[in-house]
Amino acid sequence: MTAASQNRQSSRIQRFLEVAEDGIHLVVAAFLLLLAVLLTAGVVGDVVRGIKGPYDEQTIVLAALDSSLVLFIVAELLHTVRLTILNRTLNAEPFLVVGIIAGVRKVLIVTAESEKSFEWQVQGVELLILTVLILVMAVALLVWRRALAAAGRSDTELPDG
Repeated sequence: MTAASQNRQSSRIQRFLEVAEDGIHLVVAAFLLLLAVLLTAGVVGDVVRGIKGPYDEQTIVLAALDSSLVLFIVAELLHTVRLTILNRTLNAEPFLVVGIIAGVRKVLIVTAESEKSFEWQVQGVELLILTVLILVMAVALLVWRRALAAAGRSDTELPDG
């Protein structure tokens, strides 16, 4: 086999793998879109049911807040998939943002649920660990952005065109 034919075969295999990778990304994007639609319908349904039924303000707010933050996480993941398809690179920054959002979501839920009966042994330790985790991810995000700025790049932007 000549070097030219090996290069053509290698190029075909590379192209096939790129198409397969794009296909997988599109399937993930479709699932995320479906999840976003279902979450949106669920949030609206929960709020409507909460207003119609026995009105419990805290339950309605917690359900809406929890689902809305999950929807925000799904939107950020969808953005990450879109950037991955367009730039052909996987970037750590969107995952740090998703981690921060998920941590804040959990802090809000734990705080709201422990409002009536706070136990330092359980909720306090959990809140402390979550706070440290959020701060570590925020510092990592800051370092990541500064490193990109120093290199003169922004991997989270969509290409022009």
